[in-house]
Amino acid sequence: MTTLQKIKDIEEEYARTQKNKATSAHLGMLKAKLAKLKRELISDASAGSGGGKGEGFDVTKTGDCRVGLVGFPSVGKSTLLTALTGVFSEAAGYEFTTLTCIPGVIHYNGSRIQLLDLPGIIEGAKDGKGRGRQVIAVARTCNMLLIVLDALKPLTIKTVIERELDGFGIRLNQRYPNATFKKKDKGGINLSSAGVKLTHLDPDICKRVLSEYRIHSADISCREDITVDQLIDMVEGNRVYMPAVFVLNKADGCSMEELKVITKIPHSCPISAYQRWNLDGLLGQMWDYLAMYRIYTKPKGMMPDYSGPVVLSEQKRTVEDFCNKIHKGLLANFKYAIVWGASVKHVPQRVGKEHILEDEDVIQVVKKV
Repeated sequence: MTTLQKIKDIEEEYARTQKNKATSAHLGMLKAKLAKLKRELISDASAGSGGGKGEGFDVTKTGDCRVGLVGFPSVGKSTLLTALTGVFSEAAGYEFTTLTCIPGVIHYNGSRIQLLDLPGIIEGAKDGKGRGRQVIAVARTCNMLLIVLDALKPLTIKTVIERELDGFGIRLNQRYPNATFKKKDKGGINLSSAGVKLTHLDPDICKRVLSEYRIHSADISCREDITVDQLIDMVEGNRVYMPAVFVLNKADGCSMEELKVITKIPHSCPISAYQRWNLDGLLGQMWDYLAMYRIYTKPKGMMPDYSGPVVLSEQKRTVEDFCNKIHKGLLANFKYAIVWGASVKHVPQRVGKEHILEDEDVIQVVKKV
């Protein structure tokens, strides 16, 4: 029996099982089985897409971050790539015009953002239809996704794409659960919560889920009311949490009443790639979602260099991260840094390598003599 057939059988069993408190542990076990089988699909797709880490179609990661264009065929992804980067990507009136991954670079706010035009996916992509698993494997390597939709067509396609990406371990516009999971050699399964009432988990559910992974001793500490799916995500450890903007293309063909409706869709941005309408709004929203930080350098005795900032991510923006971004050997002779900007109380202020920088800070690194 193939992996896809096993997944289908478990999904059918899950669908026909009544959902109540008595069956919650069994349902959790089924979800764990599904997650394990889908992990095999992710591993197979990553291995077969051109690189061990999922960087398929022979595209090398460059720039400060990577953004992927995802969507069904003929929604305007290629036109949008050309409008934003100037790189030509063939666009035509028939489906599957783009058969490989075409990269371009967006220069915005002093940063270099790599934009990937991925081949169109179809329903069932997570199961391998239309090279879907290879396409989504590349999407997993991105820092953010622009999910392109045709504003003139039913937006039920949005739900389909969300389901396809979710089935491949991509969590859109979600944050990692505020909880910790730690395996132990002995002591059993311990579930604790810090002043939070758990409505989805109990010790029995945790034991049934973890038994599927042959884990019999672990500590689970929750600081929010997490679900069974979030627990499985923590155990699997291969889920990707990333921001996404739903790009409603061809919005120039909508009436004012229709525009008022589609602009209420969460995380959306109406544009017209062909008419180049509202591309500035899309770039601004993309920049906000990427949460990147521009750090300017100031050589000793000179004015700050505002022409080429060092771009850091929200997760890695300490002085140490800044030094590593410039050169790996800079920390070896690091003495302290002087910072001007929002991250310090006094301007300027001497800081250590653990100091967290803010957007548009100016920094001067002082080396040991």
